[in-house]
Amino acid sequence: MVASTIELNWRKSARSGNGDNCVEVADLPGGGAAVRDSKNPDGPKLFFTAGEWQAFLGGVKDGEFG
Repeated sequence: MVASTIELNWRKSARSGNGDNCVEVADLPGGGAAVRDSKNPDGPKLFFTAGEWQAFLGGVKDGEFG
């Protein structure tokens, strides 16, 4: 997949309020995800496969990053 050939629908957590100091996420075809910094939307983006994204979310839910 070439990321520049698909339109991404970016979103941030409702808990982030109206600030622009957030991480934004976009769903990718196949269940993966893309992540970017809301302060720099044209800057670098991270892309994760479905398995990588699910492992990350599981770690968040299990408190591995707290």
